[in-house]
Amino acid sequence: MKTGVSGFALCLGLAACGGGTPFNSVTVVNGGGNGTGGTAIPETLANNLKSFAYNPTAQTLTVTGINADDSQFTAAYRRRPGLDRAGYEAYTAQDGSLDRHVTAYVKDINGTRATVIVTGGQFEEFFSGAGYSSASYVAPVQPGTQGEGGLVTYAGNYVGLLNIEGSGEDLTSVTPGTPDDPLSVQAAEVTGKVVITGDFTDATVDGIIYQREIVDYKTDAPYSVPNIALDGTAIAEDGSFLGTASQRNTT
Repeated sequence: MKTGVSGFALCLGLAACGGGTPFNSVTVVNGGGNGTGGTAIPETLANNLKSFAYNPTAQTLTVTGINADDSQFTAAYRRRPGLDRAGYEAYTAQDGSLDRHVTAYVKDINGTRATVIVTGGQFEEFFSGAGYSSASYVAPVQPGTQGEGGLVTYAGNYVGLLNIEGSGEDLTSVTPGTPDDPLSVQAAEVTGKVVITGDFTDATVDGIIYQREIVDYKTDAPYSVPNIALDGTAIAEDGSFLGTASQRNTT
């Protein structure tokens, strides 16, 4: 299992600004497949995740595709308000004390919703995935427009999950004397701030994630980690974008 500060992050950038919900137009997430009436989630983002269904009113999250998260094909994750971070709702799954623990964060803004899911390390391996969905996409202006309103900046909160051991407060208790070697750990959480600039006239986007802190690392206080730059990349016709993140001159 590769350890270190790496993992998946979640931020809803520029949601519901302008005339609609920029940057995505899917209504059903299906890792590697097509969303109903929308765009496929890139495989590099979806990873192990096949689908998720989130009801913000009932506060329910069901997931398919994440390995060993539940005995059922469609896993119903448990709401965990005590793990909420930066306005994102936390959900977890662990079928038994010897099974893999999973953490998910999800948020909905005006019908645009996204989730990030990472398992704790077990058997020298971890699984992860992320996805998003939205009913519609309307750009504030069309590319090449000569006028105002094409430059939009989003400033908000960010949450991520890492493939390092977190605080473990949500792990199911094991029988006393059980060796640590076969047990799952709980993924660590990282929070921060994000600023994203969408230039819809030129159909490009870039930004930065800063003030990043691992909130439950093995220290008495949050552990600061380097900023992540979101390098400039194109906004597709459907509002989606997939680019490169760099950190201290590395990618």
